Amino acid sequence: MANKPNLQQYLKEHLVVGDGAMATQLYQLGVPVGVSYEELCLSNPQLVQSVHAAYYRAGARLIETNTFSANRDSLGRYGLESKVTRINRAAVTIARQAVGDDAYVIGGIGSIIAGRVRSQQLDEYRDQFEEQATALLHAGADGILLETFLDLDELRLAVEVIRPLTELPIIAQLATLEVGRTRDGYTLTEAFAQLQQSGADIVGLNCRLGPAEVIRSFETTVTPDNILLSAFPNAGRLGLSDGEYAYKSSPDYFAQSALLLRNQGVSIIGGCCGTTPDHIRAIADALADLPPVERVNPSPATEPRIEIGTVALRRTPHIVDKVKQQHTIIVEFDPPKDLDAEGFLHGCCELHNAGADAVTLADNSLANVRMSNMALGAMMKSQYGLEPLLHLACRDRNLIGQQSHLMGLHALGIDQVLVVTGDPSRFGDLPGASSVFDVTSFDLIRMIKQLNEGISFSGRPLKQKANFLVGAAFNPHVRQIEAAVQRLERKVEAGADYIMTQPVYDAETIKLIHDATKHIDIPIFIGIMPLTSYRNAQFLHNEVPGIKLSDMALERMKNVEGEAARQEGIQMAKELLDVAMSYFKGIYLITPFNYYQMTVELTQYVRKQALLQPTR
Repeated sequence: MANKPNLQQYLKEHLVVGDGAMATQLYQLGVPVGVSYEELCLSNPQLVQSVHAAYYRAGARLIETNTFSANRDSLGRYGLESKVTRINRAAVTIARQAVGDDAYVIGGIGSIIAGRVRSQQLDEYRDQFEEQATALLHAGADGILLETFLDLDELRLAVEVIRPLTELPIIAQLATLEVGRTRDGYTLTEAFAQLQQSGADIVGLNCRLGPAEVIRSFETTVTPDNILLSAFPNAGRLGLSDGEYAYKSSPDYFAQSALLLRNQGVSIIGGCCGTTPDHIRAIADALADLPPVERVNPSPATEPRIEIGTVALRRTPHIVDKVKQQHTIIVEFDPPKDLDAEGFLHGCCELHNAGADAVTLADNSLANVRMSNMALGAMMKSQYGLEPLLHLACRDRNLIGQQSHLMGLHALGIDQVLVVTGDPSRFGDLPGASSVFDVTSFDLIRMIKQLNEGISFSGRPLKQKANFLVGAAFNPHVRQIEAAVQRLERKVEAGADYIMTQPVYDAETIKLIHDATKHIDIPIFIGIMPLTSYRNAQFLHNEVPGIKLSDMALERMKNVEGEAARQEGIQMAKELLDVAMSYFKGIYLITPFNYYQMTVELTQYVRKQALLQPTR
């Protein structure tokens, strides 16, 4: 131990592999959700030690203590607030005994806010950070790792409190909810600079995002000179598949991502939620005997302002009426995440002029806050004569709010909706928010159709009948298509008027959907979303639940970049559209990253092909 170099000095010439998720492993070993995993350092130290040892055997040489939530505030929820010092000191001893002399044991400290909306002044956390850090340092930790901080202000406070306590390295890691920006509004360029000024020796990212988005974050960030970088991404996005929540990214994908992180100048590479010793072993094998890469910062980029066009007002029939007669196109275009609606409305106008029959607006997709689709839909309809189709998530509104929202849509003349369950709030950009889920998507479809009968959710007669056209979502990317179709049949029984599918990336799946659903007598709009790059393709395939790409699609995107990649993505989408249009009259184009020019071109293509290609 005495001969081991300081971590900062060692990192100048070596890469260091970090460990993976502690909670994931403890859960798999039988520890239930709802207990204090940190308390196991006292009641079952052998179990905690076995996880540390597994990561060490896999190649990890930076081992984090099992103390993420071992602060007074978090332990107090279990009546353990008096055991802060005991748990933290024991955790260092357990980790040290589990690994060899060549490993760095780092004291882990997590955010006290822990994703909640701030309810008190940050200064009140000073004593808690000091208490935990003091225990870890006195027990012999080789440094402090501050991780999973959504807010820069809280992380800066922790660094400033701990810096006077030690000359050992402090690693300060943010968990961002979107690429390149903290929850409290700082760019990573600003955040990393401020953390260095506060006394952090190493800055980085962990949790929330998978490898692809962590890499993109570093690519768009200007990091300070003489600062070391770390990265501990999640194993992709957590999603529900066949009734179970699971992370998607494989160890092989993590190995590839580790090399890309190294190319960004990252010196410490490990894993966070969902990662296992297999992921860490893959990282260690990929990085074996490789030296660090000097960081090269990107050049700052600016985006030109988009001028808004206008279109003449027009009236159109419902999409279900249209699709019975001709190929009909719905285009998804996400509302903005900020207060500027101009670029969005301009894109809607371009899509309309290209021939879109309706523009569909998600309802805070992925649980990330966006501008109200109700407000934007009203502007589209009243100012530009565009046909909006609004998503309605079960997540954000209780039954009072849902009926009020629908009554407002009725008053605005917006009557085309798509009912979705909605991603859980804890995975979005306000993870402290509550997910409501008063009803399922089946129930909400049924209740909206009840409004069409002039009856409120409570059963009270209304003076008017609504006229909502209600859509339902369908995910064909499951192991058992029959079970997915049975779920779809239940939505039809509840009153769904049409179906919109998840994006499809191969002709075989399009035919499979047709064959499996041809007995269903409502229109199906087949989802097509063009790829924008090989990285985008890998991200969708490896990290996003509900999407699977063919080997051919991945291979075609592998050797093209930039505009050429987007053109290849458009060409692949056109080939899929040729197949889709031979089976379905309903086409659902999904705009990637707000590149509406791509869906404009595809919309125009469908319009042209519709004149040439018959439907089966």
